[in-house]
Amino acid sequence: MKIAVIGAGAGIGLQTVIQALQKGHTVTALSTNTSAMPDHELLTKINGSATTISDLKKAIKDSDAVLITVGTKNKKATTLFSDIAKALVTATAELKFLSPVLIITGFGSGESKKYLNFFMRTVIKLFLKEQYIDKTLMEEIIVNSAINWEIVRPGMLTNGPLITSCKSLPALEKGMKVGKISRAAVAHFLVNEAENKRYLMQFLTLTN
Repeated sequence: MKIAVIGAGAGIGLQTVIQALQKGHTVTALSTNTSAMPDHELLTKINGSATTISDLKKAIKDSDAVLITVGTKNKKATTLFSDIAKALVTATAELKFLSPVLIITGFGSGESKKYLNFFMRTVIKLFLKEQYIDKTLMEEIIVNSAINWEIVRPGMLTNGPLITSCKSLPALEKGMKVGKISRAAVAHFLVNEAENKRYLMQFLTLTN
């Protein structure tokens, strides 16, 4: 199948590109920096921005699934995620794009904020508050659009090994345990979900 990975230069995105290629998929990868991506006959690299409508249209056109994996190390106020959402809504509308779009935000966005444990609530409040405010806005924009969406909220990300048995939790429940999960494991879930499409139009929590 044809998979577009947006935000593919590092982290979850780069892992997703590598794993999708290993499974024989044709991949189009959009990033502001494509230097870390492998050269591969099934990979098309696009140097560009996820907030630019024309770049998004070029990357997602004719794809069977789109995976939005953009992250940032910026802990200050940001509009990156909501800007991506707005550009994505416009790009998909102009293309009349109907394929699934899987979007990584984070556990602590939207309604999931109420279910954070004390430790994660403290980490987000002290270091990631502005990111999560904008990720929540991103979710709201996507959910209120015509996109065939799926919102994926991983727990605390690590650079640990690939674990294929991560838990995917479609419901928010009092006392739920959401811990760390490796970027490789999140990538594995995304590729598998692009293939099987089990949770479309749902919010999903990922944890080890």
